[in-house]
Amino acid sequence: MQRGYVIGVELNHHTCQISYGDAEQQEPKTIERIPLVIRKKEQEWIFGEEEEEGIYDLLSLAMKHELIQVAEKTYEGVWLLSLYIQLVLKRFQNIDAIAFTLPYIDEDIVHLLKSVGQKLGVSKENVYVQDNKESFCYYMFYQQKELWQYESALFQCDGNGVQTYMLKKLHMKCENKQDTFIVVDEVANVDWEELSIIYPPNNEEEQKKADEYFNRFIKNIFHRRLISSVFLIGDEFEKKWYPNSLRTLCNGRRVFQGDNLYSKGAYYSVQYKTNGKRSNLIYLDQTKLMEQICLKFRINGRDMWYPIVQWGTKWYENDRQFEILLENTDDIELRIESLLENSIRFVNVPLGNLSNREKYTFRLQVNIIFRDEQTCVITWKDIGFGNFFASSGFHTQTVIKLGGRNGKFNSLS
Repeated sequence: MQRGYVIGVELNHHTCQISYGDAEQQEPKTIERIPLVIRKKEQEWIFGEEEEEGIYDLLSLAMKHELIQVAEKTYEGVWLLSLYIQLVLKRFQNIDAIAFTLPYIDEDIVHLLKSVGQKLGVSKENVYVQDNKESFCYYMFYQQKELWQYESALFQCDGNGVQTYMLKKLHMKCENKQDTFIVVDEVANVDWEELSIIYPPNNEEEQKKADEYFNRFIKNIFHRRLISSVFLIGDEFEKKWYPNSLRTLCNGRRVFQGDNLYSKGAYYSVQYKTNGKRSNLIYLDQTKLMEQICLKFRINGRDMWYPIVQWGTKWYENDRQFEILLENTDDIELRIESLLENSIRFVNVPLGNLSNREKYTFRLQVNIIFRDEQTCVITWKDIGFGNFFASSGFHTQTVIKLGGRNGKFNSLS
């Protein structure tokens, strides 16, 4: 059976970039950036050509649910972005898994892009949507460990100004010492209005001023930090206007420049998430759960607490259904672990007056649904054991209150 493609897609307000490979390929190939524009010529839709009649900034149109008039027809921005992505990815006939990375995400864009992925023939569970900070995390995870031994800095220079992000590992107190917790913080943001005094440099004197300003900017950010590596993203960094700043950046650090970090990071995230032998990388931000719910399972003859809702995931992506076989027991015990509180609590689920059966012939269907980021509802239902035991009709529900964001995430970093 021919293996399909694994794809990472970066979308921003101006362009789209694709990194791709197959399930066995660690280092992806990257396609040159494609303008995020679409137009209709007679009855045919054409993408990537920057013409006057083109429809631009499809990402904003989709996120704002705008309506666009083309000739005598009206199109939804969501539909146009979906069409653009399908046209861009048409060259890939067989896609196993795909990740989209954007400057920022919300539930609407997540649902939209998962729907687009399904239209491309990818199963819903193999369509991932994340922001660029998370893609930075996965990109670094696949680099040499000395590059993120301490903190790693990313400077992005685009049409909005200069954004600076810092990636670092957290040392959390949890029982699984193998977990690697990573955060990416936005530590500075300078917009073009502030930079307009010194940038773009039009002559040698202005270049020196821009270099001096950027150098001070870097030194303020790096003050009292141990930085292992620096990444420069954006067309503006290709122009050699910052020689002194570059010397500061390179002082005891590895410095890299390029424009495909996010699409590669999205590609690496798919490789990580679809690899059954993956290690315990946990990326945390304000949108991720800081608690996990565990159920005790016997695996290979050993009892262990297994997460059925895992920290570092989004609450609205945790709905699931599975089945378990029980020993003779009067109740089920759940364990809730909190990163923020560094605490463990237990919840018992009574099984009522169920008839005794032999071990592992009592089968429960378990449904997990989140009402919101703080409310997890777990439904337990006896579904019988084939032709041997009919269902007893047992059915119960457990409501678990979680901490949610609670305004405490920043205390981790």
